[in-house]
Amino acid sequence: MIPLNRVMAIASRLTPTGDAHYTQNHCRSEPARDSVRPHTTTLLAALAVSLFTVQAFAAEPQLKVQAHLQPAEGAMVGGLVELQLDVLTDTWFTSAATLPELKLDGALVMPPDGQAQHLNQTIEGQSFSGLRYSYLITPNVARTFAIPALTVSATPGQATTQISAQSQPVQFSAAQPPGFKPGETPLVANAVRFTQTVTHSANPLKVGDSITRQLTLQADGALAMALPIPTLGDAAGLSRYTKTPQVSSLDDGRGDILGGQRVDSVTYRIDQAGSHTLPAIEVKWWDASSRQLRTTQVPAVTFEAVADTAYKPVFSIAEDLRQLGQNRLHVSTRWLLWLSLLAVAIGAIYLLRPALSRARQQWQARKLARQVAWQQSADCAWQQIAPQLDARPPQLSALYLWLRRSRLGLKLVDAGPRLQGLLRGLYGREPTTEQTLVQLRQSLTTLHSQAEQQAKPASALRPLNPVHEKDFP
Repeated sequence: MIPLNRVMAIASRLTPTGDAHYTQNHCRSEPARDSVRPHTTTLLAALAVSLFTVQAFAAEPQLKVQAHLQPAEGAMVGGLVELQLDVLTDTWFTSAATLPELKLDGALVMPPDGQAQHLNQTIEGQSFSGLRYSYLITPNVARTFAIPALTVSATPGQATTQISAQSQPVQFSAAQPPGFKPGETPLVANAVRFTQTVTHSANPLKVGDSITRQLTLQADGALAMALPIPTLGDAAGLSRYTKTPQVSSLDDGRGDILGGQRVDSVTYRIDQAGSHTLPAIEVKWWDASSRQLRTTQVPAVTFEAVADTAYKPVFSIAEDLRQLGQNRLHVSTRWLLWLSLLAVAIGAIYLLRPALSRARQQWQARKLARQVAWQQSADCAWQQIAPQLDARPPQLSALYLWLRRSRLGLKLVDAGPRLQGLLRGLYGREPTTEQTLVQLRQSLTTLHSQAEQQAKPASALRPLNPVHEKDFP
């Protein structure tokens, strides 16, 4: 496409001609030539703008959605129908497409699991690429299923906003396979494997032991949710306990679903001695490959159980009644007494809860008051003197605090005659700090006893001279 600046440059030039006579007679006038030039320039500019507009509309990416059914015809009730949804664009996708939810009455639908197949198609001579998503559908009734138009949203490359597109509506009809009654949900698959595993709790089996029968049904080309429930009947002399079945999908390890699997487990407890038989279990299914009705089964299980005289049933109330020699349930008086005492204790605690709460609060308040009084006492300050003297550098703040709280003022000389020499050693002209601190540590006991003898009672009046008020607490 020719740029607009080049178009304007070309439009501004004079058009040459080979007719010299025409040039002399018609092109010699400059005013006439200038009057034609603006019209030509305006026409070419409008043409360039229109070409730019067409190119802008052509550059907007496209989004196409196509729906296909596989197989398109011949669907069976209980079989598998795949709805393939192709999401295509002529650029690329910047994020995953938003797929709609599909629900069909009378059918099981498994939505796409995130796995998709990459596609490259040519539509009307234009190249498109995209992804193919699959919905797996299993019809449960024989009728026609209509799938409406599905709306898919995506953001292709170079798109300014998210784009939405719809697929075309499709439909399919499901028929009942031959050999199945109306209303019966058949199993339609390409191949079926049905096995069993039997486990004994003891060998030989006795009354009170158990036997576990595990059935595994695998079907290729069928959903796990569509697999039939095997018939687990009761047997005389046995108590049946069924476990929760385990249903899972069979895949190829790359995310592609190949079929389904169902594992049923049932445990039989032996209540009577003798010979017991668990009947054979049969599964009828329709072979989609050969279009024939087939049957697979697991054989019956037969086993013997002997009586166990040492066996006692769990929670045997009848045996307890026989031992007590009465026809009613006996409750111990001692247990009743303990239960009554427990109920009285719980009731007392509930009634006394406010009083206990107040007592606990008062105890905590007294404990806090004692702690505060201790922190403000002379003994607490005395315990901090030794650690401060051992610190580096040593400190005397605890010593002064103790003197203040002991009513000795803040003058060390008033606490004892030896402290005057200690002060010279600390603050004299020739201080001997280390030696003086050693002597001070050694004289702490004497200092404490002297301070107790010189302690002054607290005066009810404050000192008259404010200068010496610092000597009092």
